[in-house]
Amino acid sequence: MIEPSSIWPALLAAALVTYFWRALGVIVAGRLDPNGLLLEWIGCVAYALLAGLTVRMIVLPIGPLQATDLGCRLVATIAAIITLRLTRSSIPCGVMAGVAVLVGLTAAGVRLWP
Repeated sequence: MIEPSSIWPALLAAALVTYFWRALGVIVAGRLDPNGLLLEWIGCVAYALLAGLTVRMIVLPIGPLQATDLGCRLVATIAAIITLRLTRSSIPCGVMAGVAVLVGLTAAGVRLWP
């Protein structure tokens, strides 16, 4: 059992560490060029991580998505991308189309991948 008196030093240390990095971020952020190479590189890395995680979720899913067929996931992804293009990048429409195709194919028991 953790003693209530031992929680306060840990809470204080966590708060100090958190606010130190926040203060440092405020100080440094005022000196960065929003159109500079550093922030452009950070944006590129962020998009690359997002793309990698998305592909991993489609190709090597975990949880309930793992029970679906890879071919169905790929067809649903293509349907979502086509819908995004047709609706001029409407994310809700693209997501709904992808989900509808995946649910429909999975509910019908379609197997597109050997």
